[in-house]
Amino acid sequence: MQQRFNAGRAWDDILRDPIPGRLPKPRTQRGLTMLIDSGLGLAETQDLVQLAGAYIDFVKLGFGTSKLYPADVLCEKIHLLQSSGIEVYPGGTFLEAAVLQNKWQEFLDRCQELGFRTVEVSDGTIPLSQELRRELIRRAVTQGFKVITEVGKKAEEARLSIDHQLAQIDADLAAGAYKVIIEGRESGKAVGLYDEHGRILRDEFDELVAKLPNTDPLIWEAPIRSQQEELIHVFGPNVNLGNINPRDIIALEALRVGLRSDTLRFTLPE
Repeated sequence: MQQRFNAGRAWDDILRDPIPGRLPKPRTQRGLTMLIDSGLGLAETQDLVQLAGAYIDFVKLGFGTSKLYPADVLCEKIHLLQSSGIEVYPGGTFLEAAVLQNKWQEFLDRCQELGFRTVEVSDGTIPLSQELRRELIRRAVTQGFKVITEVGKKAEEARLSIDHQLAQIDADLAAGAYKVIIEGRESGKAVGLYDEHGRILRDEFDELVAKLPNTDPLIWEAPIRSQQEELIHVFGPNVNLGNINPRDIIALEALRVGLRSDTLRFTLPE
């Protein structure tokens, strides 16, 4: 009996997902899930890939944590994830630190030597001119990296206007960015489009969405379940979501396909 299920999931032959249309891997534009990793060991990473690798597209080694890894462990982790169809990259704050030290080119070169194929460009903490931001994106693209940028400041008092965010999104994509992250931090509170309780600021959110011709280039950082639920309700199961805690990957996928009460209710007849 056990052998019967080795090639697939145990329930798929008798039960469908309540919310249909979830895209399988490889996903390139829609339905992406980015996990934030603040320090998983190799065994933990292997376990996560074995259980939930089908639901993870990107792993961000949060902030500057990758600098603290032993080099051999970091290289092994990069290889483990990439060989499992998951892209991995160092957090944008780490590149910001390199910019402050005027070592951003050396940073990109070392990323290449270590085997990273994706990098993040952000200015959540540091001031960064538009000229340098554009140069960082273009140089990384020229070196063969997939570039993910982030729009937004990490300090609550430094919120960006919607027009500023829209202009930055357009500029980053024009410079060659693959996706643009809307800042949400690890907490999902008092940052970006979220208030101090983690609720979406709907007026600002609605304005941003209304002015964008297409939201597929965006990844919404949404570490809190209620945020994930609302974004799935607005955009459907294939919305791009980021900063997901490793322990929440399966729970998020359940939300996406209607296997949790919060989204199963979307399928009930009115």
